[in-house]
Amino acid sequence: MTATRTDAPPPQLRLPKRRGVELALLIGAVLISVYGYAAVGLAHDHAIPPDVAGYGAGLGLLALLAHLAVRFRAPHADPLLLPIAVLLNGLGLVLIYRLDLETPKDQAAPTQLVWSTLGVALFIVVVVFLRDHRVLQRYAYLSVAASLVLMIVPIFFPAVNGAKIWIRIGGFSFQPGEFAKILLAVFFAAYLSANRHALAYTGRRIWKLQLPTGRVLGPIVAIWLLSVGVLVLERDLGTSLLFFGLFVIMLYVATGRTGWIAVGLLLATVGAFAVGSFEPHVHSRVQDWLDPFASIAAGQGPSQLAQSLFAFAAGGMLGTGLGLGHSILIGFAAKSDFILATAGEELGLSGLTAIFLLYALLVARGYRAGLALRDPFGRLLSIGLASILALQVFVIAGGVMGLIPLTGMAMPFLAQGGSSVVTNWIIVALLIRISDLARTPHPDQVENGVIAPIVEDPS
Repeated sequence: MTATRTDAPPPQLRLPKRRGVELALLIGAVLISVYGYAAVGLAHDHAIPPDVAGYGAGLGLLALLAHLAVRFRAPHADPLLLPIAVLLNGLGLVLIYRLDLETPKDQAAPTQLVWSTLGVALFIVVVVFLRDHRVLQRYAYLSVAASLVLMIVPIFFPAVNGAKIWIRIGGFSFQPGEFAKILLAVFFAAYLSANRHALAYTGRRIWKLQLPTGRVLGPIVAIWLLSVGVLVLERDLGTSLLFFGLFVIMLYVATGRTGWIAVGLLLATVGAFAVGSFEPHVHSRVQDWLDPFASIAAGQGPSQLAQSLFAFAAGGMLGTGLGLGHSILIGFAAKSDFILATAGEELGLSGLTAIFLLYALLVARGYRAGLALRDPFGRLLSIGLASILALQVFVIAGGVMGLIPLTGMAMPFLAQGGSSVVTNWIIVALLIRISDLARTPHPDQVENGVIAPIVEDPS
């Protein structure tokens, strides 16, 4: 008589959630920001600012609340996204505070801290209440309608610095185009995911490019053209370029056709030449880009771009030190469009490289979250949101450094701008929600020792 022996069940796998890693990185991000705040006071006034403890406590509280929301509602989310956002936001507050010391009558740091608090609050709302990003797919056409309304409304308000992109009511102002970019990303992701096969495999082939039928491509092209046309009327070249780049990138990701990249570059070149030649506001920026020192030769003093280039040159490899630069000479845009020049002058090439690496890591983790998903909408949405950040950094850094004409956008998290910091926090919240679903395994597959994303392709 033989006894049968059953195999022991395979041990359950406990996937690391990395929330402890996230908390440790958040503590480091807050400490770096507090150190920078104290360093500015020591360099400028030879004393630590009296409110440094309040600044550290406020930033630390915001980081802790955001961490708790992620820990309990998105436990498998990427542990790097939130610390990077907190560090960039903290450095932005330090740089704005540093420039405030040169402009006592124009204090922007307190207002920026209020907007950052609102951004973190909306971040928590998205993480807590948006349980599945695929819910947004149901509101694709509502999103595009809302985005068009947000872009059209500023036309009826006075221009600010040559562009009609602001809504000012009393002492309150915001830039609706910042919120429109998220809504357009939702629409593009929903439409392209629903029609990706028709876009890639139907229509007429011209050279190496498969052109879809007008019935499929027409609606999204019409929305894109309408969006860009409105922005051109508002003289908002930066957001026009952002929307165009977002459209081309998401079209390429949806179809896998590299020909769309070539078509996008060609259309961007033609459009930039036409707008730069015939629109006076944009033409002046192109001329300044072509010869940033022309105003010096004419005896009119350095332009903003020239002052920015001087600031980068003065920074050298290691920088002059926080609080010891002269980038305030750039003028009224030092805290917004040109805040990167302050970072370049006072932190040097090494500090500027570290900031760019933070942005690159933030974008890469967004791409990684999208690639880990198997539903096309989530993949396109994640890549689109990460591309928004990448395009903004490229356009702004390129303009401030003289690589491309200036566009008047805000550096994500760093620059003064309430609308910008709020929307960037919403983008990070969506990426965290997507990464949580991408990294969450199937319960039955965990029992069998297999790790796979939880999100299935609904099609």
